[in-house]
Amino acid sequence: MKETDIIKKTVSFVIPCYRSEHTLEGVVAEIGGTMKNMEGYGYEIILVNDCSPDGTWQVIRRLCREDSHIRGIDFARNFGQHAALMAGLRQSAGEYVVCLDDDGQTPADEAGKLIGKLEEGYDAVYASYAHKRHSLFRNLGSKVNEMMTRVMLEKPKDLYISSYFAVRRFVVEDMIRYENSYPYVIGLVLRATRNIVNVEVTHRERQEGSSGYTLKKLLGLWFNGFTAFSVKPLRIATCIGCISAAVGFLYGLYTIVKRLFNPLVPMGFSSTMAAIVFFGGMIMILLGMIGEYIGRIYISLNNSPQYVIREQINGEDKEG
Repeated sequence: MKETDIIKKTVSFVIPCYRSEHTLEGVVAEIGGTMKNMEGYGYEIILVNDCSPDGTWQVIRRLCREDSHIRGIDFARNFGQHAALMAGLRQSAGEYVVCLDDDGQTPADEAGKLIGKLEEGYDAVYASYAHKRHSLFRNLGSKVNEMMTRVMLEKPKDLYISSYFAVRRFVVEDMIRYENSYPYVIGLVLRATRNIVNVEVTHRERQEGSSGYTLKKLLGLWFNGFTAFSVKPLRIATCIGCISAAVGFLYGLYTIVKRLFNPLVPMGFSSTMAAIVFFGGMIMILLGMIGEYIGRIYISLNNSPQYVIREQINGEDKEG
């Protein structure tokens, strides 16, 4: 065996798949071509079908039959991108794990940039983009998510977070210890290490279709992010409650003093109702936030799974 044939490290590529029957094959081919040009690295590709309603699973089955590097996982129902990532991470075996999208927007041919940064000693590497090709709605969602992770999860201000990232094996091992019902990948990465860096890559135009993140899914992602790994929302709620109580107390003193100095001043019905509505609304918001935490605790105690696998295919399973 030649020295160049010796595999130093294995790289696992984890790809959550949803409505990607027309783009997935190109992404897989690009990974294969890229890794052939990277001497000393072996690779595997783990494709996780998040119960896509199109023919994505049929494409994954065919790819697994044609290439022994590929493994496929099929969810019993839609669990979301982060659950799909967790399933892929648990099946990965590489010293380095690279996660990317299935739509071709994240350039698989630039995976070497991320791997190179891991070789320099960083524990995690996130791709950043000089020019993002997402829609205005998706970019707005990214900005809100960026602000939320910085405030709630203490993410470094200069660190850009994206769905295209690479991590070392020990980070993966720590991430997969999390077995509760609401996984949030960036929270798990930040929990494991702060030795993280960005590397700039090209962000491509979407080949077809639109983003799978609807407003409902984005809201769910944000709620998951700031309730799964931080108690800051409860502390903020406590501060808001204290401020509201202080405002109410001061307004009450103002009303009494005003009445003492001018007994003819009528007690305003409108101001009373405004105060009731304001404080009643604040109480409902704070109770709802507390209820969100309690509900998640309840679901976790019931051992609600992160995902349910219907079928799993290894690359060597030629019968599919």
